[in-house]
Amino acid sequence: MPENLLPTPSANPETLLPADPAVDAALAANAPVASVVVAHPSSSLAWALLADEAWGRGATLESYAYARVGYHRGLDSLRGAGWRGAGPVPWSHEPNRGVLRSLFALRRAAIAIEEPGEPERLTDFLNGADPAALPALSA
Repeated sequence: MPENLLPTPSANPETLLPADPAVDAALAANAPVASVVVAHPSSSLAWALLADEAWGRGATLESYAYARVGYHRGLDSLRGAGWRGAGPVPWSHEPNRGVLRSLFALRRAAIAIEEPGEPERLTDFLNGADPAALPALSA
């Protein structure tokens, strides 16, 4: 019988990003989100919040662009934390939420601009990261 080469859940441990106290402090002090992005451009949370602000004012393409940056910054962070392109990224771990929020914001904007295939890919990514993320973000 051939060996199963597909990864198993135990082959992909959870990825838990480190906290970012400087970003958290700036946001807690109600600093403008754009200034938080300028001061902390590697923060996927800051980019996700900027995408949300743009979305809230109806700037769909801006939201898409901000979310795309947050998505790529999030991938950089995940890889830096040992993620190998698959495996759990738990929503319950607060520092992971910036990446997951960027994925959600990008998915939302991709749906709005009717980008072929991207909403499905991002849905699969979110569900693969943590099945609890999409319902939590959609609420």
